[in-house]
Amino acid sequence: MIYYGAKDLARSFRTVRGNTLTIAEEIGEQHYGFRATPETRTVAQLLVHIAQLPKLQMQIHAAERRTTLAGFDFPAFIGAMVAEEHTPRSKAQILDLLRDGGESFAQWLDGLSDDFLGENVTMGMPGAIPASKTRFELILGVKEHEMHHRAQLMLMERMLGITPHLTRQMQARFAASQAGPTASSGAGR
Repeated sequence: MIYYGAKDLARSFRTVRGNTLTIAEEIGEQHYGFRATPETRTVAQLLVHIAQLPKLQMQIHAAERRTTLAGFDFPAFIGAMVAEEHTPRSKAQILDLLRDGGESFAQWLDGLSDDFLGENVTMGMPGAIPASKTRFELILGVKEHEMHHRAQLMLMERMLGITPHLTRQMQARFAASQAGPTASSGAGR
């Protein structure tokens, strides 16, 4: 039995994507060409990469409904995604990619069954450990991958002089708790 199901995946993915969108909105378009080091992606490339992340799992699980990854042409698929990262886009176009692609993926997640999520997919590479993973684990990887890259974006925000929104929210909660119940509830006036 799966206790964390499709609706949970969709809800948590929407939360993660919402936070990514907030970061993308807060970074000025003039900084979309910024890269932390010469060999890393620019802000724009990283955001497009994030927008592309669901496509691999959608191809494997929705379009092809594969039960094995043997024979899947990863280099060609990833190559096309990298080419998309290098396609010039405005900030507005990138935000649209993140919004539209994210919501499309979340809607797909909403409709998945526990049985589907519990199916095993053979990794298809000789000596791969583990030899198979559930669709749930593979699909959950989209959110984990996005969170990894979102952390990179938050560091880039710091380098650009922006305090990330999640940090600002945490600081506000901490400040409110330090002020005590009297200040936050209006008691004692």
